[in-house]
Amino acid sequence: MRDYSRDGVLRSLDDSLNRTGLDHFDLVFIHDPDDHWEQAAGQAYPALAELRDQGVIGAVGAGMNQAEMLTRFVRETDLDAVLVAGRYTLLDRSAAEELLPECERRGVAVIAGGVFNSGILAGGTTFNYDAAPPAVLERARELGRVCASHGVPLPAAALRFPHRHPAVANVLIGARSAEEITEDLALAASDIPDALWEDLDHAG
Repeated sequence: MRDYSRDGVLRSLDDSLNRTGLDHFDLVFIHDPDDHWEQAAGQAYPALAELRDQGVIGAVGAGMNQAEMLTRFVRETDLDAVLVAGRYTLLDRSAAEELLPECERRGVAVIAGGVFNSGILAGGTTFNYDAAPPAVLERARELGRVCASHGVPLPAAALRFPHRHPAVANVLIGARSAEEITEDLALAASDIPDALWEDLDHAG
């Protein structure tokens, strides 16, 4: 059950502190409040902002798979960070239209998640948590061909791409195993020529 009320937020945070044995969280996100703007902005955010002022948490963020409501959060609240998943990738750059410029103007840190678009940019066939449509599969293949022409694996370019924007402070990646973490570290260390970005910008 989604509960973005003040009491719900305080209860959730208290439960999390008890489970982890910590007395402080560096960053707390309002997670996926897509259909709950009024309660999330009117109750969850003020509750977290108050805890930030008290030093119970270090920073307040919002995390979503869309850019539009995150942009509204940035404009109408005093967030420290946003986690935008799947909307600033080689395949979907929609967050660059309003969200990233707004965050840059206001000094809000951006964490880019879902940089493989749930698998298609890492050799899979899933896009946005579902089977990728044929047109999206072909776009991904074309991006892969461009990367291959520069001797760069597509997942390496996908992992590094968000860092090109000055508003992006970090890239968040998930892993199902220690091996995947090792692979991701190797991809992150890949040498990527500037010419590849130019070609991908034209291809994307």
